[in-house]
Amino acid sequence: MKDLSAELQRRRAEHLYRARRIVDGPQGPRLHIEGRECLAFCSNDYLGLANHPEVVSALRRGAETYGAGSGAAHLIAGHTRAHHALEEELAEFTGRPRALLFSTGYMANLGVAATLLGRGDLAVEDRLNHASLLDAARLSGARLVRYAHGDADDAARRLDGRGEKLVLTDGVFSMDGDLAPLPQLAEAARVHEAWLLVDDAHGLGVLGVNGGGTLEHFGLGVDDVPVLMGTLGKALGTFGAFVAGNEDLIETLIQQAGTYIYTTAPPPALAEATRASLRLVARESWRREHLQALVARLRRGAAQLDLPLADSATPIQPLMVGDSAAALSLSQSLLAQGILVTAVRPPTVPAGTARLRITLNAAHTEADVDRLLDALDGAWRQVRRV
Repeated sequence: MKDLSAELQRRRAEHLYRARRIVDGPQGPRLHIEGRECLAFCSNDYLGLANHPEVVSALRRGAETYGAGSGAAHLIAGHTRAHHALEEELAEFTGRPRALLFSTGYMANLGVAATLLGRGDLAVEDRLNHASLLDAARLSGARLVRYAHGDADDAARRLDGRGEKLVLTDGVFSMDGDLAPLPQLAEAARVHEAWLLVDDAHGLGVLGVNGGGTLEHFGLGVDDVPVLMGTLGKALGTFGAFVAGNEDLIETLIQQAGTYIYTTAPPPALAEATRASLRLVARESWRREHLQALVARLRRGAAQLDLPLADSATPIQPLMVGDSAAALSLSQSLLAQGILVTAVRPPTVPAGTARLRITLNAAHTEADVDRLLDALDGAWRQVRRV
């Protein structure tokens, strides 16, 4: 048997051990953690909708109408009118013929890859893709090849081969905050007759004039990107995921995607809450505008303090540290000042690239950003002296 205790000790010694914090109360810029209020810059609730009164009220009404759980898989008796309405509204929001709900983004990516690929086929992925995309390719049985981060030419070179081909990429990379070169990847996929799947978990609701994500940002449609995966637990503030595409794709997933067929449908009350979130995303463009203003303010301040932020125009603003122990020390120094920013270390990111993953949301104020910058000024200089 594997010595689990020794492995845990190794993680502690290498500053890679992870521990959970217990949060009391709802998500927001200020979290109550283990009896203490902290100004938080580590949530993916980019638009500040997770505790919005309209979303909470819709969740409550949904529970009163449909109960707490769905009770069955979608194909048995768990697909309610609330689920169906949300799928139709997600299709309209993304400008696609159909959308299909999944319980998580992880399950959505696994379901798509296993449906479109098999042994003898080819999966081509960005080297910094999210773990769910990499696992999706491995579990599909296809041959997995990885191209240099953000390099569409390298992706194109790796698309030679027989059988079905699927290019998989994040739209916004979750640990770096940069965007994939989607127009160039779409062209490479078109030339090589490959599918293109974009996981837009961190772009949906945030980018684009209407919140349509990286595809709206680049002006790409269903012919350019046949498979769009989006999550509901980030900018939309609820939980779950969906895949959007043409009629044949969605019907094929309903018939063949094991991660859709063989799991209980999400609670319909969550679908009602997400419908409320979608309305807010469409109606309140000021959230995206305010968010971009906060990003600009943080970046200006960081440049004045010589803080090494990665090149990102999104709410994900990584402060590159390098050493895992130093990243932990910096995070702990901020926490002592009442500011929560988690340290991200290997294997989540490559060795030698540990960082603080600073994330902004529309519920933050300019004063919140200034407080973070003031705290970082002293904490960063202290860590650099060690």
